[in-house]
Amino acid sequence: MLQDKFTKEIKEGYNFEGSSVVLGGAILNGSPVKDLQVNIPLKTINRHGLISGATGTGKTKSLQLFVEQLSLSGVPSVVMDIKGDLSGLAQPGSTNKHVVFRNDAIGLDFNPQGFPVELMTLLGSEGVKMRATISEFGPVLLSKMLDLNETQSGILAVLFKYSDDNLLPLLNIEDLKEFLKYSINEGKENIKKEYGQLSSNSINTILRKLIALEQQGGDKFFGEPSFDVNDFIYTDKDQKGRISVLRLMDMQDKPKLFSTFMLCLLTELYATLPEVGDSNKPKLVFFIDEAHLMFKNASGALLDQIEVIIKLIRSKGVGIYFITQNPSDIPEDVLGQLGLKIQHALRAFTAKDRKQIKQLSENFPVSPYYNISETITELGLGESLITCLDEDGKPTPLVHTLMRPPLSRMDILDSSEIKDCIDNSLIYNKYNQDIDSESAAELLKEKIKLAQNQSKKDDRLAAEMKKAGQKRKVNSTKKEESFFDEMSKNTMVRQVGRTIFRELTRGLLGVLGVKK
Repeated sequence: MLQDKFTKEIKEGYNFEGSSVVLGGAILNGSPVKDLQVNIPLKTINRHGLISGATGTGKTKSLQLFVEQLSLSGVPSVVMDIKGDLSGLAQPGSTNKHVVFRNDAIGLDFNPQGFPVELMTLLGSEGVKMRATISEFGPVLLSKMLDLNETQSGILAVLFKYSDDNLLPLLNIEDLKEFLKYSINEGKENIKKEYGQLSSNSINTILRKLIALEQQGGDKFFGEPSFDVNDFIYTDKDQKGRISVLRLMDMQDKPKLFSTFMLCLLTELYATLPEVGDSNKPKLVFFIDEAHLMFKNASGALLDQIEVIIKLIRSKGVGIYFITQNPSDIPEDVLGQLGLKIQHALRAFTAKDRKQIKQLSENFPVSPYYNISETITELGLGESLITCLDEDGKPTPLVHTLMRPPLSRMDILDSSEIKDCIDNSLIYNKYNQDIDSESAAELLKEKIKLAQNQSKKDDRLAAEMKKAGQKRKVNSTKKEESFFDEMSKNTMVRQVGRTIFRELTRGLLGVLGVKK
């Protein structure tokens, strides 16, 4: 009787008019309910979501099968691969007794296959290089990235304006470093005339923070050619959506660069893509693995910006999914924006853990079939609690789910397979070239060189003029001395001189009233 009621409720709750993707099968009282599938509507996937659970509970496999199902539905996706275990999406999977059991319980056939995968990299590992220019980042986003205060942010905005007005392209970190040095040395007076006095101390602070970012690998990220986010949106000849795997294995110790990079991508997507309103399926879905890195050490301003983008970007047909160990890794304001929740097992080793799990259970719809706080700790490998939004935007009933197995390889590619994947890339040659455009660094160095040469010329001219003046003075003195010497030798001159002197003396004495 209970199972009949449960089956009816799940069938009604997960019965959608439009297209949907199957994630698994329902479980009641610890056993799968035959052919009772748990699917989610494509229409609400742009309402964002969360995949969470302790290490080793199956989060990555849930992510993998979700991405596969989207690809089969013609929806491209972008996957952050922090641990390096998602490249296997490019190759067909294999079967075993566990795969057979799951598919039989869920009522699915197993058709192993590989998917169109584009391997990408941020800091130089194998794959398509993703870069952006400093100018494209702009002063606002760069200020958030460097965690500048209001005064420093204002100065950076002024310098960006000056660079635009004076045609000084800021492409990479070296450009900005040279520009900052120029602004407190050779270019100080020029900038002061146009925009007022800028604090040298503040500029030096910005420079120090920029160097710290450079040491995190920012010098490899900033530059040309910059990535066009429209290249994420692609379906192949079989109408499978491309899966862009961003290989970020070297980003775990660079949280600020990671979070700002993600924000830059999302901001660029929001600025580039047109509004789509309510569509039948998303245009693109972003999966951010190890999502706590995105929020770790992020400034308040950066977190505010992330929250704003998440609220707005779904109108562009983009869904964002966070994958992390504990939902508490995600700020509450962001967590409140997430429509789909796939919760794998959490472990209650301490009183604090049990308290957290109890609070977490309150975020799920109330269910008469599960004690949520207990079920979360008892979930087996590859099992989860799922709730999503239906096509009207209402939460679906909570359901304990046996996740379906991925169709692609549940392992990584070897070096030869990675090479084949890169060789077959449609965009590798577009981005894996180094473009050395004339930019601010070169232009400023030329300006500084010209200024230094002019200064040297001015110094030489001043020295020559000084030398010439001294020579003229010496010559004039010598001429005067030789003139008087010559005149003193002339008898008539001496006589005239004595006569003039005598008459002057008389006149002076007469004025004073002295008798002669």
